Amino acid sequence: MEIIGGGIGGLSAAIALARDGHKVTLRERNAALPSTGTALGMWPAALRALDELGVGDQVRRTGSRQQAGAFLRSDGSRIATIDIARLRKRTGDDVYLISRPALLAILHQAAADAGADLRFGEPVSCLDETADLLVVADGVFSRTRDRLLGPAYQARYSGSTAWRGTIEDMPTAEFAEIWGRGAKFGVTPHEGGRTNWFAAAAAPEGRFEPGHEVAALHRIFGDWAAPVRPVLDAIEESRILRHDIYVTPPLPSFVHGNAVLIGDAAHAMNPDLGRGACEAIIDAVTLAACLRQQNGPLLYDRSRRPATQRLARVAAIAARMTRMRHALPLRNGLLKASMLAGPPS
Repeated sequence: MEIIGGGIGGLSAAIALARDGHKVTLRERNAALPSTGTALGMWPAALRALDELGVGDQVRRTGSRQQAGAFLRSDGSRIATIDIARLRKRTGDDVYLISRPALLAILHQAAADAGADLRFGEPVSCLDETADLLVVADGVFSRTRDRLLGPAYQARYSGSTAWRGTIEDMPTAEFAEIWGRGAKFGVTPHEGGRTNWFAAAAAPEGRFEPGHEVAALHRIFGDWAAPVRPVLDAIEESRILRHDIYVTPPLPSFVHGNAVLIGDAAHAMNPDLGRGACEAIIDAVTLAACLRQQNGPLLYDRSRRPATQRLARVAAIAARMTRMRHALPLRNGLLKASMLAGPPS
């Protein structure tokens, strides 16, 4: 079996398939794993999938458990509280935050231990149509998806741009997401006593300000109350990651010939639910389980496509809500009402 892409989805698939006894070769065009990256939320469903891969407890030990969470207005007043205890009672687990480099390192080691042939620095120039299965995990800008489906299913700009980063020596145990007029700012725990932060706002595509991103952040968020202002004052220009947010249109199928798409190659969504990395892991574990049965790829498509496309629709609605500039009391009321049922598992 061939896997294209050595990110979270690709490495998870390598572990799952190799542990099932398949001969797995993974190719990743980058020469090494990334050394920088911000925190990812591992929700209970993803943690259960990581348990099936044999690394769930290691992720829990490495990451930071989310102990509290809230949605705030830009003046610091509370819109809604995230009921962490209710989530734990319903699912038996918490949300853990772990940096992308730490998660990738864990998955990479587990894939190697499972016997997968991991070939980094080896881009794929042509598709192997003779492979038993080709797992496409090369991300939101998947070249393989473009070859299989054509330009109609290329990634599209979502209308939002994002900034991300970490602050040293600023520990926090709480998740806070602050919603303002057409923009939002978030603060989460990060391993090693750091604070992870992220921000998003409506903006024209590609309107970056290299060397002046701190100033751009201050223009948008400079008059927002804590916890935003203390984080803004601590941000270093050289540590900011800036990117536009792209999503994929709904695919007609996650299976094309001998190819199966997983992760962002299949369903890149707005990050507003914090579920992209989680769903890539669940894709990989589900694919391996389906392949133990007849018509495995078809079963995978029937299982994962409706679920992930439903999440993508909800994430798109959440993104549109954060970009709203008018009727903010109505928007905030809808957010508060959505929290009454408890956070999604």
